[in-house]
Amino acid sequence: MLDNTLPLLSQGYAWLPDLSRRQGPGAVRTRLLGKPVIALRGPAAVGFFYDEDHVRRRTALPEPVLSTLFGKGAVHTLDGEEHRQRKAVLVTVLKDTEGVAGLARHVAEEWERSCKEWADRPRVTLFDELSVLITRAVCAWAGVPLPEYPEGEARRTAQDLVAMVDGFATAGPRHWKARLARQRQEKRLARLIEDLRSTGQEPTAKAADGATDADAQPPSVVAAVAFHRDADGELLDPRTAAVEVLNIIRPTVAVTWFTVFGAHALHRHPALRKRLAAQDEDYARAFAHEVRRFYPFAPFVAGLAPADIEWHGEPIAEGTMVLLDLYGQNHDPQLWDSPYTFDPERFTGREPGRDELVPQGGGEVSQGHRCPGEDVTLAVLSTLLPRLARLDYDVPEQDLRIPLNRMPTKPRSGFAISAKAEQEKGTQ
Repeated sequence: MLDNTLPLLSQGYAWLPDLSRRQGPGAVRTRLLGKPVIALRGPAAVGFFYDEDHVRRRTALPEPVLSTLFGKGAVHTLDGEEHRQRKAVLVTVLKDTEGVAGLARHVAEEWERSCKEWADRPRVTLFDELSVLITRAVCAWAGVPLPEYPEGEARRTAQDLVAMVDGFATAGPRHWKARLARQRQEKRLARLIEDLRSTGQEPTAKAADGATDADAQPPSVVAAVAFHRDADGELLDPRTAAVEVLNIIRPTVAVTWFTVFGAHALHRHPALRKRLAAQDEDYARAFAHEVRRFYPFAPFVAGLAPADIEWHGEPIAEGTMVLLDLYGQNHDPQLWDSPYTFDPERFTGREPGRDELVPQGGGEVSQGHRCPGEDVTLAVLSTLLPRLARLDYDVPEQDLRIPLNRMPTKPRSGFAISAKAEQEKGTQ
């Protein structure tokens, strides 16, 4: 088997689906960095991949990914009871009655604030501004104070959180920017954890403009992580606790990518705008699902075979890297009619199967490795995309191409608009 590291780097998202087409039906075999790899796709493969008897994550994530995207010691690196204990605190926070719904309210409030700011500017880049908007919202919701920076209290933090995602799958300046961003934010949040533990009291989130300190909501997320006890009964060390706080706020800010993709879809398919702008929660959720299916986000997830195993008659030797082809599955014609057509109707009136739609991975949330932030992603998208559809704006001439050889990708221009927030239509 030829090593496919260079083709992966040059083709990006298209690499594994292209390799699958050339090798034919079934599992795909190759090598990456000289190591044997087998790649799978399909709902049955999802169940196989997330069974810890088949695939383990503990040693599968390379150091460059840990030092940028997830953080060393993160829940993503654990298996078995350690993973379940650590993940339980994240799931509990997000399932709390004020969890996802409370975050969505913060996002809606920050949308109003941002539209007022955009109204005074002739042109804004949606990617940059939405990252700041979501950073403000998730930090206020999580109880993470935003430090003062010359460029604005939220903008520097947003830039760091975006850099962690933008630089994990590449080398060079983007990667080193991501490393420095993570180091900066981990140190800041570790100090916050230490201060919280020393006082035994939750810090109060900064009150919104025009509100009093009494109106500020006490944080729950940062305190839940700060005082969580791991499987050994001990508190997390401050740096690891900071990593897990980042693993709540960083993926939330990563919804920026999907939101900009939603703007791209509205631009390409303006006939969909009217229905999305209406107060139709089912269609807004269907539109969000289709954005997540159609546009490229994570190309695949990886783990290691802990022993000699077998997949549908295919032997998999111990230590083989096992890939689950997310992008390929989300565009598989055996699963989706016209998979390269953007069509929210495919999700109206139904939720996709657990292991069918896998833009952020698959499996089961509470006991497995499935991302617990999927509900957050859908809530943020269902909040922002209808409001975006109701916003009256122009799309100036720009480069809106989405290069598949860049991971993670986005419209090259970041999607600039000529803001007309004061003319927003419909009821917010």
